[in-house]
Amino acid sequence: MSRHDLHQEAQKRFCSSSKNLLTLSTAMDDGMTSMVIPPVTVVLEGRSICHRIHLNQHSGYQSLAKSLRRMFVEVDEGGENGEQGLNLSNAVPGYVVAYEDMEDDLLLVGDLDWNDFVRVVKRIRIIPAKTSRAKHPGTE
Repeated sequence: MSRHDLHQEAQKRFCSSSKNLLTLSTAMDDGMTSMVIPPVTVVLEGRSICHRIHLNQHSGYQSLAKSLRRMFVEVDEGGENGEQGLNLSNAVPGYVVAYEDMEDDLLLVGDLDWNDFVRVVKRIRIIPAKTSRAKHPGTE
């Protein structure tokens, strides 16, 4: 084997092992991320039972909305087709999905980029939506 051939063979082996290390590193990062991000408590006001979810198992807000719908809505008349138009504003009919951050501020879910939301959310609260009558006392 010539010196040039040896150099090419060594470079192939190095590149191959580097790709394997990168794959291993990425897999470890994903595993560590799931260990670092604790489950989040989901509270539906008016119910005494809370749920816990792992946000790292969701790809974004629509995935979260589907999960909340499955948790809190008894019968989904729309079935699978109804989930296409599903978002956080209609995930639990009659309720608004909000969250508490690390500073205990109550904010609307969906205001932040998904990754930022996952990083700062402490608790998800599903609170009753106010009707227009409730905003104007004395009108019925």
